[in-house]
Amino acid sequence: MAPRTPSSPPELSGYRYLRPLGTGGFSDVFVYEQLLPNRTVAVKVLLAGLGPSGVASFTSEANLMARLSTHPYIVTIYDAGIAGDGRPYLVMEYCSRPNLSERYRARPLTVDDALRTGVRLASAVETAHRAGILHRDIKPGNVLTNDYGWPALTDFGIAAAADAVPAGRDASAGDDPEASTGGSVGLSVPWSPPEMFLDVPAHDVRSDVFSLAATIHTVLAGRSPFETTTGPNTAVDLMARIERGQVTPLVRDDVPASLVAVLAKGMASRAVDRYSSALEFGRALQRVELEQGYTPTTLEIADSVAAEAPSDTGDAAETRVRAIPTIRPDAVAALPPTSVLVADPIPAAGGQGGMSRGRLVGILVGVLSLLAISAVALTIVLTGGQLERPDTLPTPTATGGSAVGPGVVDSPIDGIATPSAEGTSITFTWVNPDAQDDDVYYWARAESPAERQVVREPEVTVTAVVPGSRVCVNIEVGRAGRTSQPLLICTSP
Repeated sequence: MAPRTPSSPPELSGYRYLRPLGTGGFSDVFVYEQLLPNRTVAVKVLLAGLGPSGVASFTSEANLMARLSTHPYIVTIYDAGIAGDGRPYLVMEYCSRPNLSERYRARPLTVDDALRTGVRLASAVETAHRAGILHRDIKPGNVLTNDYGWPALTDFGIAAAADAVPAGRDASAGDDPEASTGGSVGLSVPWSPPEMFLDVPAHDVRSDVFSLAATIHTVLAGRSPFETTTGPNTAVDLMARIERGQVTPLVRDDVPASLVAVLAKGMASRAVDRYSSALEFGRALQRVELEQGYTPTTLEIADSVAAEAPSDTGDAAETRVRAIPTIRPDAVAALPPTSVLVADPIPAAGGQGGMSRGRLVGILVGVLSLLAISAVALTIVLTGGQLERPDTLPTPTATGGSAVGPGVVDSPIDGIATPSAEGTSITFTWVNPDAQDDDVYYWARAESPAERQVVREPEVTVTAVVPGSRVCVNIEVGRAGRTSQPLLICTSP
């Protein structure tokens, strides 16, 4: 289906028209230059002649996005109004990079990029849900990419209109797999859950979870989850496969089975079999990140619940938290003394007030010297006054494990988490199966593995805990510059 010709861009006070950006079912998007403050923006303009209901839906979308647009992974709304020709418009953040649909069509995403994108989008979707908003049209084309390379969820038009106009099955979708279904509300069939095809949809937060999981599957596979290479892929064909749960297998050797299991659960045909929230789906992706040795991507949700660690209590087919890659202070101390950090010079603005190359180098050398001295001092303390360096620097294992020497240090066992009476602190204890006099223990909250601390005794107390929340820590035994595989200890759910 060929895209229609964009409508004429309206004249907007304080803005200068630059070029068309895209067309949709009910609106066009143009690129403008905002004169004050001076910046490039995207302006979404409602098509003429849609009537009062269309204007009301557009206004609702503007209000919904304004409530959510402070989130880092939701497109920011700057302004809204009525143009001189009577068309409503919405001024938004201009995301200059290719959207997720363009990216996966050019090249499927790497596993780490897909995981990171999935967690970030789960943050955005969970934030919308907590505001009482269902998106209802999550798909790669509605995930823009901002100037920092971050995903930015957009197009809440269906969320604004669906309460007034139910979306139902519409066989007239025909051969276009991304055609709209249902009256005046568009649905993107390849990423829609089966309950959205009913005459009276029974959609809830788990419907958005389905679409989010389908989107991440798409960017890994290079095609939507229910498309095949051996048969027709019309909208009707896709709807039938979606209702049967007939996901086309991911054919990539680098995609771990745990991630496949997470996506399969997210796209379960029955809503009750899916993750109960976008937050739960995001935590499942975090567990895969931990399993693969990646630093977990932060779930950006303005609620202390989001800060809880991804637990290792996922489905058996999904994942178990394994080793976490770490950088030891003694590894820094073992760097050759001639190691140099090279940085691009910072030019002076107009020749005034700039930092000279010599001064910048001096600052960098000073900072590196302090870091090296600190690392050496810490190593001396931990080795009883003797500076010891391993013969070889520890490196992560192929599966993302901790930096360990094979069979050098036994992992801790028998971890126990004991909450205080009021529940505001947790004491974690463990057993060192082969304790030696100079052993130390490295510990960190599971959601912040890089913020490791060291203790001498097999016990640590975590304070400032929200009563009833789940808390997890990673514990490693440290000995002579080597560390064990970590033990994950969590409070009961």
